[in-house]
Amino acid sequence: MPSRILVSACLLGQTVRYDGGTRPLHHPVLARWHAEGRVVGICPEVIGGFSVPRRPAEIAEGRSGDDVLAGRGRVVDTFGADVTEGFLAGARAALQIARAQNCSFALLIDGSPSCGSHLIYDGSFGGRKHAAMGVTSALLRANGIEVFADHEIDALAERLGSP
Repeated sequence: MPSRILVSACLLGQTVRYDGGTRPLHHPVLARWHAEGRVVGICPEVIGGFSVPRRPAEIAEGRSGDDVLAGRGRVVDTFGADVTEGFLAGARAALQIARAQNCSFALLIDGSPSCGSHLIYDGSFGGRKHAAMGVTSALLRANGIEVFADHEIDALAERLGSP
């Protein structure tokens, strides 16, 4: 069986984003993978217990998902509430789903404190991003799952040998 791919639910058109919105990724290869039954949609924040909509959250103090996993960082919402545990729970659940569904690859939305794989917001809620991974991306990578950002779908298709 071809490799299965864990995909951010918002990229699949599901209204799971913090603002109740979606960020659908319209790409022929994603449509083909979906038709082949290779796509496993997840939203780590929703499976971590957060509602839709919810307050925006960022990893505080310019830290990364790796820092959160190591206990050196935390995720806070716009009111300053510490929501780290929900992000950790969502990341762990995403990893469990990836393993259960035999996903060796993930296609996740960049910028998110969960799913970001190249850039995430810096924790100031000022709209500034920095080079770092979100909590789920960091945990997946630490466990051998290759993570690609939404803008890297062509690279993922090439990696899978399915242009």
